[in-house]
Amino acid sequence: MSKTPWRIGADIGGTFTDVVALGPQGRIVPMKVLSTPPAFGEGVVTATTAALAEGGAATSEVGAMLHGTTVATNAILEMAGARTAVVTTRGFRDVLELGRLRRPTLYDLSWVKPAPLAARRHRYELDQRIHADGTVAPAADADVAALAAKIRGAGIAAVAVCLVNSHLRPDEERRVAELLRAALPGLYVTASVDLSPEIGEFERTSTATVNSYVGPVVHDYLTALQADLRGAGVTAPLLVMQSGGGLLDAAKVVERPVQIIESGPAAGVTAVTRLARLMELDGVVAFDMGGTTAKASLIEHGEPFVSADYEVGGGMNVARGLGSGAGYPVRAPSIDIAEVGAGGGSVISTDAAGALHVGPTSAGSRPGPACYGNGGERPTLTDANVALGYLSPEALAGGRVAIHPELAHKAISGVAAELGTDVPTAARGAYEVAVSGMTTAVKAVTSERGRDPRETTMVAFGGAGPLYAAALARELDITTVLVPTHCGLFSSLGLLVADVERYGLTPYRADTDLAREFDLLAAEVTAALQTGDPGRAVTVDRFLDVRYRGQRFELRIAVPDGPLDDTALAEVCARFHSEHRRTYGRAGQDELVEFVTLRVRGRVAAGASLESVLTAPLPQGRPEGVRTVRFDEHVEATVLSRAALRADPRPGPLVIEDMDSTTLVPPGATAHRDHLNTIVIRWEQS
Repeated sequence: MSKTPWRIGADIGGTFTDVVALGPQGRIVPMKVLSTPPAFGEGVVTATTAALAEGGAATSEVGAMLHGTTVATNAILEMAGARTAVVTTRGFRDVLELGRLRRPTLYDLSWVKPAPLAARRHRYELDQRIHADGTVAPAADADVAALAAKIRGAGIAAVAVCLVNSHLRPDEERRVAELLRAALPGLYVTASVDLSPEIGEFERTSTATVNSYVGPVVHDYLTALQADLRGAGVTAPLLVMQSGGGLLDAAKVVERPVQIIESGPAAGVTAVTRLARLMELDGVVAFDMGGTTAKASLIEHGEPFVSADYEVGGGMNVARGLGSGAGYPVRAPSIDIAEVGAGGGSVISTDAAGALHVGPTSAGSRPGPACYGNGGERPTLTDANVALGYLSPEALAGGRVAIHPELAHKAISGVAAELGTDVPTAARGAYEVAVSGMTTAVKAVTSERGRDPRETTMVAFGGAGPLYAAALARELDITTVLVPTHCGLFSSLGLLVADVERYGLTPYRADTDLAREFDLLAAEVTAALQTGDPGRAVTVDRFLDVRYRGQRFELRIAVPDGPLDDTALAEVCARFHSEHRRTYGRAGQDELVEFVTLRVRGRVAAGASLESVLTAPLPQGRPEGVRTVRFDEHVEATVLSRAALRADPRPGPLVIEDMDSTTLVPPGATAHRDHLNTIVIRWEQS
């Protein structure tokens, strides 16, 4: 094996599977192949072996396999998880139905609350009680054994144990969970306190239920992927991106799959975070558009917003304000990402009133957009982009995906006929509808947080992001868009530069010794990260979830380094007041402040240098050319490679083609390439 082993970052999307191989001397080999549902691991192995072959390396030279996946999210969206049972205290069987009685759309009388992931007949009660003062009336072993027999007879594959007030006496809930594991070998059993040892019966029950629902699916997927990789000769450790950013080894992921639900999107934001730090940008909107969805996230002062809880399965990922209630609450750290169903594979349609719609239905990778020639017939955004001249009429993904313009034209012609217009007009209309919808995602992470999007810089990535970023920025009055190199595989790149992370938390009580509890949590995550390598350097960050008395929602506030004295606590309160005023428009007094949860994040720097990756030599690409493209009217646009773009700004229209993505620079904007090989698009302030 070479002195510097290869690191592989593999990210699975709805349409493409992206791999970036990082070799000795910072050599980068990108690879993009069509995803392979339902056996998504096949695409990972195919792309990995192809990238290594192109780099002249053997599979035995891989030192780390880093992975971002949506397998847990897909299990929920497709309702394809395991048959799950919930074990709870008598009288609390209906917690999942009761929830928080929130509605995402106040006046939509047709809205139906999502059905619980565990059917009512599979929710079982125990005669036991953990009282509010911490005293326990324990469950009898015989009762647990009888309940286990019922679960076995119901054909259950996973169990979530969620006893009332178990955050006060986690030992009782863990005892019940262990009895069930012993009585039900082979079943996946989750104790809610191992995931979320916090007050809040509904959120804790929902989190444990989601974990058990996706647990067997994630276990089977990762087990099969590791076996396939070993079969191909890749024996390196497999690490998976967590929803909150940072990598976690696959064995721990199987125990807590709820921590990787937003794995794929988090990897891209991690890469943008590193870029923001490298370029010393204070406010950045990360805009990621792939084949199925478009996502936005906000990064301030080199750190993304991380939510303590969020919802999955309800469309846009939200856990703030009146937009919640559409999905299943999950209490696990997650980068705050807003998502809409608009991607390259999103289907274009019209309704009975003649209005044009884009998504949320996607053509995926099979059959995919009509222009791929794989049997797809429904018109998609990718077909519209081909019809508009934005995409190469020959091939994508470095020539691996052939393009058939006549099929794109045929698919869009059906929509055009329904609208009573021509194909270019219909295609441009779909493009503009998609841009309008994507503003919702950006506003969700900026305006709704009290941030002005005009004060940010947009970083666009994903296979389709650079095609739409300039138009989206124009809509929001954002004057600068950055398109980094390897933008179409930027989530895979995020895996290569990510740290290994572990989280710890404990609820705050009136008698809590903050300094002592933080020290205990820090020791816990440090020990976990130093397993097998006691000398490994670990950085620990401290946070407090803070609110005003009477509030339901908290804000996460970073705790200053150093002793946790009165000065440090005063700084926490000052930061909370400032953040509350910025987010909600007002702030209260110190005497109203209350702490809710103590949190720590342990980090081990294990990633590669982003700067060395971005500044690697660029492929020269094809000679410059000209292509007719459609904006408000047909114009001639220069078509060139990233390498051909120089430091002097060039006016649009430009079509800049990379192996993994295409960047569109409209008329009225300029573009140049900076020292990091980033395409910088600028608009004049409107």
